[in-house]
Amino acid sequence: MGSLSIWHWLIVLVVVMMIFGTKKLRNIGSDLGGAVKGFKEGMAENQPEAAKQLKEEGQTIEGEVKSKTHSNI
Repeated sequence: MGSLSIWHWLIVLVVVMMIFGTKKLRNIGSDLGGAVKGFKEGMAENQPEAAKQLKEEGQTIEGEVKSKTHSNI
């Protein structure tokens, strides 16, 4: 009873499509995709210039760990 099967999700999908309609769902999907694309472009603009050059050239930044923490769970 804890997890839902594929049939439960299909029934939910059909009910949502009946309530909202496919056109409105398509518009919501495209709006969400545009928002994600705009967010990614905004994040790329805020990167420092050195990080942009490394990303374009495919180089990696190497570093050394100075301290290490362990958690006992």
